[in-house]
Order: sequence, then C-alpha cells, then structure tokens
Amino acid sequence: MKTEFSILQLADPKFSRSNGILRACVHCGFCTATCPTYLELGDERDSPRGRIYLMQQMLESGLPAPASTVTHIDRCLSCLSCMTTCPSGVDYMHLVEHGRDYIEETYKRPLFDRLLRSTLGIVLPRPKLFRLALFGAILARPFAGFFKGPLRAMLEMAPRKMRPASLLDAQPRHPAAGEKTMRAVLMTGCAQTVLAPEINDATIRLLTRHGVEVVIPKSAGCCGALPLHMGKETDALKFARANILAWTAELEGGGLDAILINTSGCGTTVKDYGALFAHDPDPALREKAARIAALASDISEFAGKLTLRTSGDVPPLKIAYHSACSLQHGQQIRNEPKALLVAAGFAVADIPESHICCGSAGTYNLLQPELSARLKQRKIANISKTAPDLVAAGNIGCIAQIASGMDLPVVHTVELLDWATGGPKPPALT
Repeated sequence: MKTEFSILQLADPKFSRSNGILRACVHCGFCTATCPTYLELGDERDSPRGRIYLMQQMLESGLPAPASTVTHIDRCLSCLSCMTTCPSGVDYMHLVEHGRDYIEETYKRPLFDRLLRSTLGIVLPRPKLFRLALFGAILARPFAGFFKGPLRAMLEMAPRKMRPASLLDAQPRHPAAGEKTMRAVLMTGCAQTVLAPEINDATIRLLTRHGVEVVIPKSAGCCGALPLHMGKETDALKFARANILAWTAELEGGGLDAILINTSGCGTTVKDYGALFAHDPDPALREKAARIAALASDISEFAGKLTLRTSGDVPPLKIAYHSACSLQHGQQIRNEPKALLVAAGFAVADIPESHICCGSAGTYNLLQPELSARLKQRKIANISKTAPDLVAAGNIGCIAQIASGMDLPVVHTVELLDWATGGPKPPALT
C-alpha cells in the first residue's frame, strides 16, 4: 500500500519499520477470514486489513490517536492468526505494537480505563502482588454478580481457592538426575507461578529426569509481554533488560543450551528480544538481546529434542489439544506438542477452528470481557465436538480461560509429559 510519511518521521526507526510493513500489504483480505474479531463482529475496522488502514492514517497524521481508532485497535487480540494467513508476509505484530505505543503516548484514556490498565501493569508482572490481589478476588468472587464489565470479569476469572506456592521454582538450581547432558534456564513466568505452580514443578521434574540441569536466576522476572501489549513499551523494555542481563550471566558463567519457556505468550516476546532492542544505543545490549532470543525455546519445542522415557502406565485418555495462538501463530509451533502427546501414549483430537483464539490473549479477557466471552464460548463449543476426556494447552492464559467455562480438566502439555515419564498425575486429574 502507498504511504506518505514525512522525512522526519522516517528518521525514527519505529516509523521506518512500520512504513515497510504497511507497504507490504496488498489489501488482499485473506486475513479477514481468520481474524476472530472480524468473524464475531463483521466490521472491516475490526479486521487486520481495516486496522492496518486505521494505523496508517493515525501514524501518518502525527496527531493524537482518534478515539474511534483506539476502540478498534484495543479490540485486536494480537493472536497473529493474520500473519499465518497473509501471503505477503505483512509483519502485523510489530505494526500493532507501534500503534499501541503511539496510542499510549498521544491518547488520554478515560479515568477508569487508565486506572485499570495501570493496576494490571503493576500487579500481574509481580507474583507477590498478584497473589495478594488474588486473595482479595477470591473473597469477593461470590459478589461478582453485583459488578459489570472488567471488574466482574476479574472476579469471575479468580480461582475458587489459592494454590500453594511451588517448592521447586523457588530454588535457583536443580541438578540433573544422573548424567548431565544439558544445562538450561527456566523462565518461571508471572501469573503462572501463582495460578498454576504445578506447571513449573512438572517442567523441572521432566527436565531433570532426562539429564537437564535447570537454573532459575532470581533477578529474572516478567518477560515484558503484558506491558508491551498495553502500549507501555518503556516498562516492557525494563523487564526485558533485566532478563537479558540475568540470563547472559548464566550463559557466560556456566553455559546454556536453552532458555526454556512454558508460557507460550512469554515465549513469543522473548524470541523477539533481538528486534525489541535492535535500535538500542548500547551495542553490547543489542548483541546480548539477540543471543538470548536465539536461545529461547518453548518447552514442547525443546522436549521434542529429548528422548523421553515413557513409563507406559498412563491410561489412553482422549485429549483435545488447544494450540495457543502465541504458539501456533507467534512461534509457528503446531505439530510438536501433539506428536509428544501421541508418543507418550495419549490419543489426541484436533479441535475444529483450531486457528481461532480462545479469547484470553494476555489481559484481553479483563479489558474486553464481552468479546472475550463470545470467543471463549466459541472455543468451548468446538472443543466439545471432539468429546475429549480432558484438554491440554501450552499457555496459562488459555488454560485459565477454557477452564473457567468447562467442567473438563484443562492441563498444561508438560504436566501430561511429566506424568507419562514417571511423574505424578496432574492435580487437575485427581
């Protein structure tokens, strides 16, 4: 598409990159067929093609973002299904990140919206604060019906009881059982450590059982995805920089074969650290960011390189495998998790419309609860068509979203792999 950025705008690396992305779009409209919000709302402005037009006009103008444009950009899930579909290779992910950053800089949101986003940006990336907030939400959950919108969504998403903290991911080092063949960092995540600590426990057991030494640097934390998706790039860069420095210290101190991530939304962001810091004034930091991004690996991606020793003791359960958007579209990992589950002795069913988002999308189910609920019901209806015994997924957001609308157990893929190789039965199945 034709663009008309000024020379001054193009001197900015963000605008220069967005200009190239916009010019790659040929308006073919293939993206509309796989966009969840367009399928639900039928509004061109809620399709990738429509949002690309809106962002072009907004960025070229140099004026504060119009409220109408903000509405449609906010409705984007960042599921990246459009990037999988696009025949022209349009880099929608980086364009919408720029659009959100521009909105944050130029648009003043209503007071409640500002407070909500600030609260989420402060609480969710910090497990201690999040745990404290969850205690309050659990107490208030019975009164959710008295609220509406995001407040009601937050209370309804709260678990009915708090999970005990993990005893494993609090330890900085986990030696391999037997001969050590590899050494890897495990990113323990933010919300996941509070909502489902059993996922990290299963990951550590699976890895150490198969000869991998696991290290968990205490100075590492949030990957930066949550603030990045809310347009708070400065906050995202602070989190990412802390991780890069912590993981580089492990890389240079004892060597690393991988940086393992069992929350696919985080994995998509960590794998993009090289691009995120591509124009940082510090060349050493740019080099470190690129090295870290190259080492990042989803747990299912890494487990496929191991020779998993299955026990043969698990029942032949039928599993509906939900492929998280950040895994199948963001990282282009589709078949590896299913192949691992089949090799472990499970029957895996393909979910209809598997490319369509479940509506979780980080904080989306809290900021856009009505549309998120529609997508959740669509996903649950498709899962039910497979008549499974349980659901497996590789992202805590998807797990919490789907579990909130189904009676079936919903577990992380790594919990099933741990069980199949001699670990305990996942808590959700007991």
